[in-house]
Amino acid sequence: MTLDHLVAAKVTLISTPIFLLCILIETLLVRYFGAKGSLHTKDDGVSIILGVTSIFANGATAFITLGALFWVQQYQLFHIPLTAFSLMACFVLDDLRFYIHHRIAHRCRWVWAMHMVHHSSQRYCFAVALRQAWTKHFTGTMFLTLPLVLLGFSPVIVLFCGALNATIQFFLHTESIGKLHPWIEAVFNTPSHHRVHHGSNPEDLDANYAGTLIIWDRMFGTFVAEDDAVPVRFGLVKNLDTFNPMKIAFIEYWQVALDVFGKNRSLKDRLLYLLAPPGWSHDGSRLSSADIKRVHQQSLNLAPGE
Repeated sequence: MTLDHLVAAKVTLISTPIFLLCILIETLLVRYFGAKGSLHTKDDGVSIILGVTSIFANGATAFITLGALFWVQQYQLFHIPLTAFSLMACFVLDDLRFYIHHRIAHRCRWVWAMHMVHHSSQRYCFAVALRQAWTKHFTGTMFLTLPLVLLGFSPVIVLFCGALNATIQFFLHTESIGKLHPWIEAVFNTPSHHRVHHGSNPEDLDANYAGTLIIWDRMFGTFVAEDDAVPVRFGLVKNLDTFNPMKIAFIEYWQVALDVFGKNRSLKDRLLYLLAPPGWSHDGSRLSSADIKRVHQQSLNLAPGE
């Protein structure tokens, strides 16, 4: 077993039972102690199945990303030794990498076809955090980690920071935790901030892409605070009517294929069905998230009676 596989295996070995215990505790708190949240055994089961199978599916194809990471190591500009400071610096830079990846995932349909799986539940709980796609190494956005290796960080440290970031994000997926202390909300991603990200309300679309640090959204203009007066409606703009894991995992890829290979379309149209934001269409018959937000804002600006 190589060192990178050992790191991933240890993180998974430690985190998986903790995740399952948290799911159990959250369920008990909601069912018996009045904690905020919802219960749906079948939905939780689908999320857990997708999460467990994603470990094997993504593990089997991890050579795509790992091969690239270790190949570019020979071209490093510097060699950054492992210290507490360099580990912290790598984590922060990798968190910025995650923000960029996550924003692309919502603005490029090819990547959205993968990421849509995570947003497919109409509920918001710890189990949903496990609802992951099986195709993350095929999107191309994992190559955003390459600059960190070229800069001088070891691929193993980069992989560890990514795994740690993903582990931290698990704890954002709950309705049972309200808003935290203002300074925590100002700097870190929190359940409150991430609830907005999972919302399909027009005002919540394309917001709060952060992994661990919400500062990236504040810096780049994508931050939206949770409005207690407007309950978040979780899920997709157009929700899936299925609990079939296979269908959830691949339905958007099928829809992309239908659009790309449809009749009476130019080469540009076909490329845009891959690269444009979800909701883009060559004939303007659909609405992207930007269109939905614009229409919503126009409706708010209309005076009563107009």
